[in-house]
Amino acid sequence: MSRSDRDRSVYSSDQGRLCPHCGLPPKRCACRANPRGAVLNTDGDGIARVSRSSKGRGGKTVTTITGLPGRSEELNELARDLKRLCGTGGALKKGVIEIQGDRRDEIMEELARRKIPAKRAGG
Repeated sequence: MSRSDRDRSVYSSDQGRLCPHCGLPPKRCACRANPRGAVLNTDGDGIARVSRSSKGRGGKTVTTITGLPGRSEELNELARDLKRLCGTGGALKKGVIEIQGDRRDEIMEELARRKIPAKRAGG
């Protein structure tokens, strides 16, 4: 649990209404300028890291792409396009795109075609 989640007031009679998403009073609400669906992912250094993982998945392999900057809609669109390219399923979880199977080569080619800086990570 992050510090902002712990410190956020659920209800306060002295401040009046609070935004249910950011926990701030309506005048200081950060959700107007940056709607909830358009959360900007700023994790990492802007270089996509493409790796293979099977931990915690019952031995099944997935290809993960981390460190992609952008809004959640852009990441959702990229995840959808990569799933379609690879012909597999996948998901976007907390800014990390997961594609089923070992598809590192195909994903690296697609990211290069889109001029997204990427590196292979892991073994």
